[in-house]
Amino acid sequence: MVVVAEGAKAVNGSVSVLGKATGQAEKLGGVGEKLARELQERTGKEARTVVLGHLLRGGSPTSFDRLVALRFGAAAVRALEEGRSAVMVSLRPPTVCYEPLKTAIQRMKMVSLDSDTVATARDLGICFGD
Repeated sequence: MVVVAEGAKAVNGSVSVLGKATGQAEKLGGVGEKLARELQERTGKEARTVVLGHLLRGGSPTSFDRLVALRFGAAAVRALEEGRSAVMVSLRPPTVCYEPLKTAIQRMKMVSLDSDTVATARDLGICFGD
């Protein structure tokens, strides 16, 4: 089994770009198919590719995930019905509330490097480049 990132490239190669819309980041992909073809040519063996979707990347949603998503969706519709704009739905346990976008983007939200979240990521083998 070989796992390859969308942005991977061969040594002295280039990233595989599927497209780019004006004002948006490039859409990367296709490197898995290129690698599979190369492996087949070099080994004479069949190689298959599987592109992981959002569900596979994130795992199955828990009941909490489903309930929060339901609450966020309903709150977003209520905000529209109430004529609100420039707000985002947020969770301040146990309440779902509206946060003005101006407030939400006012400052950089930081995660402490010695937090449990970062420690868990490191335990899973995630590298932060340090």
